[in-house]
Amino acid sequence: MITAWLLVLLTALGADRAWGGTYDDDFALPGTAVQTGADLLDAHGSDQVRGTASQIVLHADTGALDAHRDAVGTAVTELRELPEVVSVADPLRTPGAVSAAGTTGIVTVRFAENPARFETSYLDGVDDAVHGLRADGVDVEYGGPLGQLARPKAEDRLSEVIGLATAVVVLLAGFGSLAAAGLPLLTAVVGLLSGMALLGLLAAGFTFGNAAPTLATMMGLGVGIDYALFLITRHRRLLHDVDDPAEAAGRAMATSGRAVIVAAATVALALGGLYASGVTFIGTLGVAAGLTVLVAAAAALTLAPAFLGVTGRRIDRWRVRPPADEPNGTSDTWHRWAATVGRRPWLFLSVGTLVLAALAIPAASMRLGHVDSGANPTDYTDRRAYDLIADGFGPGTNGQFTIVARLDGTRTDPAALSAPLHDALAATPGVAHVTTPVTSKDGALLIATVTPDTGPQEEATSDLMHRLENDTLPDALSDSGAQGYVTGVTAAQLAFRDVVVDRLPVIVTVVVAASFLLLLTVFRSLLVALKAALLNLLSIAAAYGVVVAVFQWGWGGSLFGIDEPVPVESYVPMMMFAIVFGLSMDYEVFLLSRIREAWLHTKDNHLSVATGLAGTARVITCAALIMTSVFLAFLLSSNVVIKMLALGLGVSVVIDATVVRLILVPSTMYLLGRANWWLPRWLDRLLPHLDHEGPTPTATLPLGADMVAPVQAASGDLR
Repeated sequence: MITAWLLVLLTALGADRAWGGTYDDDFALPGTAVQTGADLLDAHGSDQVRGTASQIVLHADTGALDAHRDAVGTAVTELRELPEVVSVADPLRTPGAVSAAGTTGIVTVRFAENPARFETSYLDGVDDAVHGLRADGVDVEYGGPLGQLARPKAEDRLSEVIGLATAVVVLLAGFGSLAAAGLPLLTAVVGLLSGMALLGLLAAGFTFGNAAPTLATMMGLGVGIDYALFLITRHRRLLHDVDDPAEAAGRAMATSGRAVIVAAATVALALGGLYASGVTFIGTLGVAAGLTVLVAAAAALTLAPAFLGVTGRRIDRWRVRPPADEPNGTSDTWHRWAATVGRRPWLFLSVGTLVLAALAIPAASMRLGHVDSGANPTDYTDRRAYDLIADGFGPGTNGQFTIVARLDGTRTDPAALSAPLHDALAATPGVAHVTTPVTSKDGALLIATVTPDTGPQEEATSDLMHRLENDTLPDALSDSGAQGYVTGVTAAQLAFRDVVVDRLPVIVTVVVAASFLLLLTVFRSLLVALKAALLNLLSIAAAYGVVVAVFQWGWGGSLFGIDEPVPVESYVPMMMFAIVFGLSMDYEVFLLSRIREAWLHTKDNHLSVATGLAGTARVITCAALIMTSVFLAFLLSSNVVIKMLALGLGVSVVIDATVVRLILVPSTMYLLGRANWWLPRWLDRLLPHLDHEGPTPTATLPLGADMVAPVQAASGDLR
């Protein structure tokens, strides 16, 4: 098995290196007005609007830009000769391309393809073309997609190293031996590398967003360690009662291995549910993360037992402290905690719910949008270009709209329609400037550019777009029979946000319903499945609240490298929901598996809750610490969206492993009593039987029948 995995790993890495693809954001929204406008420009537009536009921003520190006319002209000429360039607009000959102060100019370059997808070597030609300007004392910065190409390559290796180093420390402290700590890490790393290589191969044929590899790494590394840790912890406990290590590994697979399958299936189901949004970009991010989760589960279920076979009873070698595993008795800390919760379940339920409700309060004011270049580090050229444009031309210049009026089927003279359309656009509240509408070469379109008063991240800019779509264009074109559209990069981003907002309830419904049915089928309990779904929704709301408070409200944002408040990226709540819901179900499955195992053995609800909580508390706590460190390590990323996901996911794991798993779950299960395991007979007959835990010998349980009385006494005889 180990040899097979090494072959898979080496083959996948080699294939990825030879044929792997690249990652690029594709926010295409077929069927929307924004996409229709963009398609019309592609079909009928002139060279001035065809292709992908990018800006090269020029700024003269002293004097006017006009004083550098020769250098500007030379740069424009050389830029036109570059491959993939459709057109270049000389700012000194283009109306409105030089700021009122005369110090800043915008060279608009149109490329046949999106330059963000070019090889970075393409920048060498651009640098050579503008070298004369820089030598003449003019600052040159690249904005738009060209600026994205010039960004430093995202390097997440430091985050991965921090996550792995923290995992080593946690595992050594939690389990005491280097061998026991190393096996989960080795299994997770092999699974992660294999999964990432497979994702790279898929990227050659499908479009995955820029955040896909980072998101897949976060998920694959985190759950990979969790799954292997859960299996190895059970194996070490079984070694106390079973002479043959292979037999112990087999029993661990027959019990905890099935729980890993259910957990991985739940996470993959939640991530796959993102396709219910109908947005390909969102769906592919879910596929990327789900792929590494499934590969991690496969590694845990096959490679981890192979490693256990190699180590045998030497799993506790190279000790750094006395080895520890699941408790075997009733006097440990976690049994005492379970008894404490059991004595006052209503109090703990109330306190835990209030804590989550308080954290969730900011979520009510969540404002979705697109985090633009203005939030990037100042050492990025596109951030400096963004600031120069905002200072020289006004913030709205960074978020212009393209207005497209389709004249097909009308008898209106384009020249007669141009003036009233311009006047209507200019009179719209929130508009700073409008260009004179021009006709496309074939006369099928009128095209104009609208500059808002506000920047692309502002809510007022979104309001302006809707005002133009719903009021200005229909009113201005009603008598002509023409059809108007608002398009462009900013419009596409805002339309994407609107689609995501509309589809989020669908995602929530699909994921919650599917997970509820899976838990209902596995645990044969209506209330357990319902309780799990409700508690997970509450913990997700709390995580949303933290993200809003830090990024949108700016509370402590400077600690994470955020200079100013930003809106929550439109797809972050949807991604967070699917991931957090899936991970929450991970811990829910681990805990409920042990509780149900004890219940089937003792038929004592309070004893079962205490046994399950004590048996999984150590492994869930260690797994949560590792998962949290993996997520929070990605706060070092320069990408603000990755920071959002890292903080939201890290906080959600902490909430889930503490408030939910240690307080809310046991308190609700104590209160529900035997009703926890109630299932109507007619429903039991309809559901398929998926036994998540195989038959377990008495010796494998931390508590035998002889320990029932002591636990009942410790719990205050709460039956």
